[in-house]
Amino acid sequence: MNPLTNIRNITKLNEREISLGISENASWHNEYKHSAWVFVGGLDFEMTEGDILAVFSQYGEIVNVNLVRDKKTGKSKGYCFLCYEDQRSTNLAVDNFNGIKLCHRTIRVDHVANYRIPKEDPNADEETKLLRDEGCAPKVRMKQKEMQAKDEKEAGRFPESSIPKVKQEKKDIGYDKNDINRRERRSRRDRKSVV
Repeated sequence: MNPLTNIRNITKLNEREISLGISENASWHNEYKHSAWVFVGGLDFEMTEGDILAVFSQYGEIVNVNLVRDKKTGKSKGYCFLCYEDQRSTNLAVDNFNGIKLCHRTIRVDHVANYRIPKEDPNADEETKLLRDEGCAPKVRMKQKEMQAKDEKEAGRFPESSIPKVKQEKKDIGYDKNDINRRERRSRRDRKSVV
């Protein structure tokens, strides 16, 4: 199907959901609630990973970017895959970025149900390998006591049972269902007024 037809279909689907007042659980986005990956197509060939991060981080923290490039020349092929830290950010990105003009090109943004990690490239440089393994998200700073305990554990000074366990806390980004729905309605209303 033509990418512009896909863009129109997604926009119509979103508008229909708003007009009918469909809840988040019954939304078509709910089908992709297990995936935080987004496909972005129709990008300008001169755009870099940094440019993509700058634009798409408006709706959430991006933890991984896979800008697909030609293996021989290294030039962008015009599409990429993004992974957001919070899956709800994918809904905002799809609703608000799908069909916009970026660098004089209409881009297509859609959910990715089953993202496959790219195959290992033996010719890839160390920086590319590191980016694929760890992603591009900032590293979480450990508290000073936790760092000291980790250093002492590595030095072999304490038995493992005496080292405090590090609790992993869920990050609350401050979005609730009403906030997301409000932002979606506002952005659609702004897009209608521009057209």
